[in-house]
Amino acid sequence: MKFFFPDSQDQIDPSFDFISEERSIYRVRQRDDHYAHEALRASPFDGLLVSKAIVDGLPGAAGKYTAPQRQRLYRVGVRDFFRLDERHDRRLETMGDCGAFTYVRDDVPPYTADEVVDFYEGCGFDLGISIDHVILGYDKTADTDASHPHRDGWQQRQQITLELAAEFRSRARARKARFTPVGVAQGWSPTSYAASVSALQKIGYSRVAMGGMVPLKTPDILACLEAVNVVRKSSTQLHLLGISRCENVEAFAANGVTSFDSTSAFRQSFKDDHDNYYALDRNYSALRVPQVDGNPKLKARIRAGQVSQAQAIKLERQCLQAVRRYDTGTVTIETVLELLREYDQLCDGRKDRTASYQQTLEAQLWRDCQCGLCESAGIEIALFRGSERNKRRGFHNLHVFRQRLARELEGTAA
Repeated sequence: MKFFFPDSQDQIDPSFDFISEERSIYRVRQRDDHYAHEALRASPFDGLLVSKAIVDGLPGAAGKYTAPQRQRLYRVGVRDFFRLDERHDRRLETMGDCGAFTYVRDDVPPYTADEVVDFYEGCGFDLGISIDHVILGYDKTADTDASHPHRDGWQQRQQITLELAAEFRSRARARKARFTPVGVAQGWSPTSYAASVSALQKIGYSRVAMGGMVPLKTPDILACLEAVNVVRKSSTQLHLLGISRCENVEAFAANGVTSFDSTSAFRQSFKDDHDNYYALDRNYSALRVPQVDGNPKLKARIRAGQVSQAQAIKLERQCLQAVRRYDTGTVTIETVLELLREYDQLCDGRKDRTASYQQTLEAQLWRDCQCGLCESAGIEIALFRGSERNKRRGFHNLHVFRQRLARELEGTAA
């Protein structure tokens, strides 16, 4: 079971100073900043997924890459751009897709088959996913109810996806493309997903990506995979787009899934309200000490006269000092918790996270973790504060997620 990590140009700056919160004046982001596979002691994933929509953007809208980044990616290729061959523990694969959720509201996808082949070939991907059109809905009654309000639209999107898959594979073969084409199955029920996979196999695909499943509940995903497994050839490998759910890996594997991609572990470090910092058997809350000048809610309260800016700055500094002194054993946990509680109340005043913070401080995950970042950052990695700390914690989460996945796979093998 291979894990691909979707790229969104997330890197950390090794020169970042946690105390002064300044960077080296000589830093060049593309040259000096580190991706997760460079920052961690061992790569936490088997490959990278890069979307055309993120790199090239959409008609009338730029992607996340700057013009120089985009030009460099096309010039040197995906492997050199991400410095993938500088790691020697194993070869990391590369997969390209179109980023269908970015144009989900359009009537038709904005790319042609040749444009997508150009992207995959020009960047040197190992695997290239066909153009698809996401179906926004899941309802088994649409299989048989001709009056279902979304049935015609869903069927049209599925047909567009299959037609583009056929054209994409044909153009890739005609141009002798070096990447392996991957077809996309879209559906709204177990039956419709099975029909889509069956059609893709008839077109000639032996690698199929299951699209549009991100919003689905786990039982629905499993029901779809079980239906697909009935029509799936033994040589057909499935990829789950945007799905991780480590605890279900055994059931996924039993139904032909050999790979998946997800950003969940990384994004939880700064998006989740509680589960920000992974340990092998549970998640912990990060310690929220936002910058006074970088927190929109706090700045709004200061402008409204509800909070004194001087008091906020003083509390912010006291929290940082107390957390660091706790790590050296010169301040009690009670002192740290009281300051964090007071600053939390000042920032939003809605939640008391004291119990969660106490568990994090008592666990001291950063002391024993072998990811490589916890050792170098220390307790700073547990702070919910700015991208440099948050992304380091996100990279750490990927490291632990890899351990969880290995544990589940060992159980499957046993």
